[in-house]
Amino acid sequence: MKVFKKKGELTKFQILAEIAKGQPHLRQKDIADELGITVQAVSENLKTLVDEGWVETGSGQSRYKITKRGIEKVKNGAVDLRKYADQVLDTMNTYKSVWPAIALEDMDVGETVWLKMEDGTLYAGKKETPAQAEVLHQAKKGEDVALTNLNGLIELEPGFVVIIKLPTINQGGSKACDLEHVHEILEKYPDHFDRVGIMGTVSRALVDKLGVKADFEFATPQATIAASKRGLNVLIFAVGKMSRTLTKKMDEEGISYVIEDVIDTKK
Repeated sequence: MKVFKKKGELTKFQILAEIAKGQPHLRQKDIADELGITVQAVSENLKTLVDEGWVETGSGQSRYKITKRGIEKVKNGAVDLRKYADQVLDTMNTYKSVWPAIALEDMDVGETVWLKMEDGTLYAGKKETPAQAEVLHQAKKGEDVALTNLNGLIELEPGFVVIIKLPTINQGGSKACDLEHVHEILEKYPDHFDRVGIMGTVSRALVDKLGVKADFEFATPQATIAASKRGLNVLIFAVGKMSRTLTKKMDEEGISYVIEDVIDTKK
């Protein structure tokens, strides 16, 4: 449905409506303030409305007056707007937000299933949890399943983040790292790291020396935050001031972290 077919018709409709509501003492500035447009725009549109016979200029304190034709135009426009709004509401009422999960069992359309997060992935199964949803399309075990009408709370403990701060290339790069200290850091955390990220070329050189596989090295701050929010523990190797970019974003998101400095002061 095209409610206002020509450019500027909505503004003219609004001005007509304001005149109908605010006459006889309505000023151009009053209309401009109400609609959030300039007085010049109001003036130009009023001239057109007068020329087209929708509005007439009044005498004395009555500056503008809507004509009978103008009243019919406003009524018709309002009816069209109402129909359009009703169509939009009907569409939104039938719209279903859909979430994907991995099916732990075979699932049928309309079935109620229960949700849990494991290793950063959302799973749907038939064992009761605090969160539930409705199956939108049939799915086999192990397939991705479409879910709607989510209710409850998915139990999820945020992961922790450990940042190992490395020397810059001007400080000696990976050669200036205390490798023994790095191993001590990795051993002192009882829980394993689910993901490893790197920031900078020195970090790449160091993880290669350690034989550690990096899961991500691009958009590392964003990936770290996303992983932590999904309950994953993350280890990040960051060079020099790059760590500040990461910590700033984690502070904004309220994610806790620990920074470990491994520069070998003896070198």
